[in-house]
Amino acid sequence: MTNRTYNGRDRLFLIIGLMGAVLLLGLSAWGQETGESLYKAKCAVCHGPNGTGKTPMGEKLKVPDMHSPEVQKMSDAELRTIIVKGKNKMLAYETKLSKEQIDKLMVYIRDLAKSH
Repeated sequence: MTNRTYNGRDRLFLIIGLMGAVLLLGLSAWGQETGESLYKAKCAVCHGPNGTGKTPMGEKLKVPDMHSPEVQKMSDAELRTIIVKGKNKMLAYETKLSKEQIDKLMVYIRDLAKSH
């Protein structure tokens, strides 16, 4: 390994580069979606912000309350299938959400029952 000395300009570029990398890493972590943010963006218009289904669209479509035993007793595979393939008038999210996003949604839906 060589012992290199950096002049003032080189040090400035090195510092700016390191700061940029730290900023990009921070923005990537900050911008990550959560189950809650996905739910609010994709589900809340029908299922309501708290999962009760008490929205004009939810009542029209007769969407289930996410807190209900019928929803909460579903296996992860059943819940995943509904999210991926859709059900009745619910849209399919197979091509709209990644597996990771669906996993986050499922965890959030499970947590809705605990917070009710």
